[in-house]
Amino acid sequence: MDQNIKTLQQWIDESQRIVFFGGAGVSTESGIPDFRSVDGLYNQSYAYPPETILSHSFFAQNPEEFYRFYREKMLIRGAKPNPAHLKLAELEQAGKLTAVVTQNIDGLHQAAGSQTVYELHGSTLRNYCMKCKTKYPVDFLWDTTGVPRCPVCGGIVRPDVVLYEEGLDADVLSGAIHAIQQADMLIIGGTSLVVYPAAGLINYYNGHKLVLINKSATGMDSRADLAIHAPIGEVFSQITVD
Repeated sequence: MDQNIKTLQQWIDESQRIVFFGGAGVSTESGIPDFRSVDGLYNQSYAYPPETILSHSFFAQNPEEFYRFYREKMLIRGAKPNPAHLKLAELEQAGKLTAVVTQNIDGLHQAAGSQTVYELHGSTLRNYCMKCKTKYPVDFLWDTTGVPRCPVCGGIVRPDVVLYEEGLDADVLSGAIHAIQQADMLIIGGTSLVVYPAAGLINYYNGHKLVLINKSATGMDSRADLAIHAPIGEVFSQITVD
C-alpha cells in the first residue's frame, strides 16, 4: 500500500471526530461533471459563461435561458453514489465521522446513507415557490418547460440552490463551522478550494491532521499535513473501517 494511503488509514483509525469537506471532484466519479477541469462546464461553449448564467442577476433578468441551462446541465438523472460517498457514510455509521460539509448540490451523500450533511450551496433535489414557499421535488422541474410556475399561486418555482451573488444559508454555515472547529481530523477532497466563502472554512480547523485529496495540486497543498493527488473514490476504496 502506498505510504500516503497508510498514513491516511492510520490517522482515520486514530480519530473520532472526522469531518469531510468536499467539492465537485467527489461526484465526477458518479458521472456528474465538475466546473473547472478540462472537461468541466466552465470550459464548454455557451452564449453566456456558466458562472454568469448561474448568478442571481441573470436568473432575475433571463429566467428562460437560466432554466434551459439548468435543466440541461445541472439536473442529472440516474447518478449513483460512488466509493467516496459510500465510505463516508460507513465512517459516520462507525461513529468516526461527525459531519460531511459539501459544496455539491446533487444529494449523493444522503443517497449513500450519510445523515449529517451540510449542503453549503443547497440541493437540486429541492425547489420552492418564490411567492407562497410551497415546496416541490426535482421531478417538478423535469416535468415542466420554460419558467416553472407554482400550481398553487402562479409564482416562479426556483431551485433551492445558492446562486452566485447570493449568500450562504446562515444556519448551514454555522453548523459547518462548528463541526470543523470540533474536528480532530479534516479531510478535504475533490475541490480546488477557489470558491469563497466555502473555501475559507479550512481556516476554522484547529487540529494537526489536515488531509487534501484532489486529482491535481491546489493552492492549499502547502497547508496540508498530508496531500494525495488521486481521484478520491480511488483513495477511499483502499480505506478500511473497523
